[in-house]
Amino acid sequence: MDSKDLTAADLLKADWKKSSRSGNNGGQCVEVAGNLPELVAVRDSKNPAGPVLVFTPGEWTTFLGDVKTGRLG
Repeated sequence: MDSKDLTAADLLKADWKKSSRSGNNGGQCVEVAGNLPELVAVRDSKNPAGPVLVFTPGEWTTFLGDVKTGRLG
C-alpha cells in the first residue's frame, strides 16, 4: 500500500473503539478503528474531530509488539 492509498482512506466508515488501557479517568484516551480495509486508524478520543494517525495492519502489529515488549520505553 502506498501513501496515496492511506490519505484517501474513508474515515467516515470508521468504527471507533476506545482502548481497554485508557480506563475511565477522563485522561489519555486512545480510540482505534480496525474495521477499515487495509488500514488501522488511531485518534485521541478527547478530540474526535482532530488528526488521525493511519497505519497499515503490519505497521500496527509491529507497534503493538514494541509497546508490549517495552522497546518504546
